[in-house]
Amino acid sequence: MNVSQRILPLRLRAVSLAAGGRKVLDRISLEITAGPATIVLGANGAGKSVLMRLMHGLLQPSTGTLEWADARAPRVKRAQAMVFQRPVMLRRSVLANVLYALALARVPHEEREAQAMAALAEVGLAGLARRPARVLSGGEQQRLALARAWALHPEVLFLDEPTANLDPGATREIETVIKAFDAAGTKIVMSTHNLGQARRLGDEVLFLHQGRLVERSPVETFFRQPASAEADAFIKGELPWA
Repeated sequence: MNVSQRILPLRLRAVSLAAGGRKVLDRISLEITAGPATIVLGANGAGKSVLMRLMHGLLQPSTGTLEWADARAPRVKRAQAMVFQRPVMLRRSVLANVLYALALARVPHEEREAQAMAALAEVGLAGLARRPARVLSGGEQQRLALARAWALHPEVLFLDEPTANLDPGATREIETVIKAFDAAGTKIVMSTHNLGQARRLGDEVLFLHQGRLVERSPVETFFRQPASAEADAFIKGELPWA
């Protein structure tokens, strides 16, 4: 990809979001750049999922600004993807789910099946291409959601607690795919409540507390020497859940 066509960096300036009379995000300023995998940590209610949806474009800030380097709407939509804790499966085959994502991205029709099968092979689902997507296990459905993203070769991939509902075996499979995205040059921005997973997959940590960005630091520094009392309490399991 030509550097001039990149959508990163993503800049948030004093972004706040209010809902139901409560400030869910409070004056967050940060810059998301290409490269290191970014992990968003914080207790339940800290604002992790809201921040992820806001960066992806599903929500709009109440105040503040959010700007991509290349702000053209078609480019932003095409160059990023998001995978949720509970992925939505179309009432179609595994292959058709990926083909649909490629059709939405306006990939030429004659190229879609080859790209879709390559993506399914990458996540270990090529043998299930003709199976109805909704009969897959939870882990397989999450891998299918990742295959839909992989087929688009996104510059940025947002992952909102993608293994929260999975058993350890399925979690390892998902983490392997996430590492493959990272190795391929996709910028990973991922929220998780799993501290071990944050260490395994992350290069830097964004720590949220009650809607505020309290700390940003390299992952090892965050766990070895947190700079805030809130982060220290969270790591020790002492921070009350909001």
